[in-house]
Amino acid sequence: MIANVENVKFDYQPPADTGLDILYGDGALLVVNKPSGLLSVPGRGEDKQDCLVSRVQVEFPDALIVHRLDMETSGLMVLARDKITHRQLSGLFQQRAVQKRYVAVVDGVLRDAVGSIDLPLICDWPNRPRQKVDYQQGKPSFTRFTVLGPGIDAYSTRVELIPETGRSHQLRVHMQSLGHAILGDRFYASEQAKAKSSRLLLHAVSLAFVHPLSAKPLQFVSEAVF
Repeated sequence: MIANVENVKFDYQPPADTGLDILYGDGALLVVNKPSGLLSVPGRGEDKQDCLVSRVQVEFPDALIVHRLDMETSGLMVLARDKITHRQLSGLFQQRAVQKRYVAVVDGVLRDAVGSIDLPLICDWPNRPRQKVDYQQGKPSFTRFTVLGPGIDAYSTRVELIPETGRSHQLRVHMQSLGHAILGDRFYASEQAKAKSSRLLLHAVSLAFVHPLSAKPLQFVSEAVF
């Protein structure tokens, strides 16, 4: 993950703080639902300090970020509450021992009901934070998809996306590579597909992992609102 939208100048208008949507919490970790339009971590500049981790730290000062979602993506994130748990949770993500599931609405009608995308990605440096496919220097990235049904109209599709790697903008670039960009995607969708939604229609629906302290299997689900 070379570039992040947090490090690029843009007009940031975070959603109103209406309180945390916490699905789970104990002395070691928290699972929180992030709204679309909110940064995961602070960006550069005083106008970009409002973010998920800063809002969580108001109530839980010990909270530490473990992974990120794009600003435009909504859905589940896990935060650690101590350094030991942070290290263990980070290890689970690095080892791909966290099962992640997303739902998106994409442009057009997919031909195949199920499939996979295996394309190497790298930062498109002159156009960062955009990413691009690069067969020489890109890092491996792999996504499975399953069609769930119609999207928001007859010319869009609702899909389940399961990333087996965690590259920046992976799901967004992978779906664009199929010719089916995610609706509302300001970086990768056509003007017509962007205009179909005021937000990126991508939501982190499910997280499943083993609790690093109790060894208890945990699974959390947050259905998409679109």
